[in-house]
Amino acid sequence: MKNRKTYYQVTSLVFLIIAVLHGIRLLYGWDAFIAGVFVPLWVSGVAVIIAGYLAYRGYTWKQLKS
Repeated sequence: MKNRKTYYQVTSLVFLIIAVLHGIRLLYGWDAFIAGVFVPLWVSGVAVIIAGYLAYRGYTWKQLKS
């Protein structure tokens, strides 16, 4: 059971970091290019919502499984 709890904790942390970095990109208006293609800021808005939700769900699952 410890392995499952650790898994949920690590994945929650990873998704939280992703959400925070996308949020920072939104706040500062940083440009992003992937393979030479410009990525609009609204993509980071969607990423904040999705990654934040996944971080929250991973945390709640960790609490549920402990």
